[in-house]
Amino acid sequence: MKRNQLLFVTYHDENFDDGLSYAVDLAKTMNDSIEILMIYKRKVLDKFGDMMTAITFAEAGEYQTAREMIGEDYNKQDGDYEKKLGIIREKCTRSGVVVDFSTAAMDAVSAIKNILRQNARIDMVLLSPSITNDGNVNAKVLNKLVKTASRPVVTMAKQASVG
Repeated sequence: MKRNQLLFVTYHDENFDDGLSYAVDLAKTMNDSIEILMIYKRKVLDKFGDMMTAITFAEAGEYQTAREMIGEDYNKQDGDYEKKLGIIREKCTRSGVVVDFSTAAMDAVSAIKNILRQNARIDMVLLSPSITNDGNVNAKVLNKLVKTASRPVVTMAKQASVG
């Protein structure tokens, strides 16, 4: 019998691992594995044509294409997407947690709904601080997600630092 999964949702940017430690600890405690959904936000996606392309890839289940888009963008910025995935995989492996990755080039809520339709093993959704702090998932959107997800949705916030 396969394990249940926690869905950890984060953006691919420099704060991609905010909240990851909590997700790994929770998965370990619950004896779950983790599905990490990396949302790719690209300024060009604001254009209608790029949005339609991303939607087409998502509907067709072409996650590899989204992953390639992310990789190309990282190469342009002298970054390494596969290296980021390796860091996450290593952290999970050291903790004894099995990890899988998905990528999406669309808004977070649509991507979450899409992956929940495809993966019935997900029993909880964890939204990283980068998802909730940037204003894309406000209270109204979050309430809609909670009603349609039919699973617990947990939001994370960055700890306030005292200066």
